[in-house]
Amino acid sequence: MSRMNAPLRVSTFLLLEFRQSTRLQVRLHSQDKTKGFSKIEAGTMLQQLQADLAAGVLEIVPADWPDVHRIAERLSAAYTETQGHRLADIFHVATALYLGAAEFLTFDGNQKKLAVGEGMKVPL
Repeated sequence: MSRMNAPLRVSTFLLLEFRQSTRLQVRLHSQDKTKGFSKIEAGTMLQQLQADLAAGVLEIVPADWPDVHRIAERLSAAYTETQGHRLADIFHVATALYLGAAEFLTFDGNQKKLAVGEGMKVPL
């Protein structure tokens, strides 16, 4: 992030998934303290997300969701049976393709494989 000279473009779907995942991790932590993270940690993460949005570190970009769905359907048909991609991963890559992204940021190996297979660079 520190090397970026422009805001990181994000979809509303990515923001929803981040918030949902954060809340799920709180639940996991409440059931087993070795998993997830505390409600306080989650609150801090969600506040930082909002601060990054407000400061322009992150930029929400609009998407035409029916177009994204068509791209996702193509990706699903082309890759899922042979590579085992989850819908959320396909949806993120489809959104990036719709937006014309040349680079794709992920820590997920399978998602990286999909993005690279579609011609995007994945740093790290």
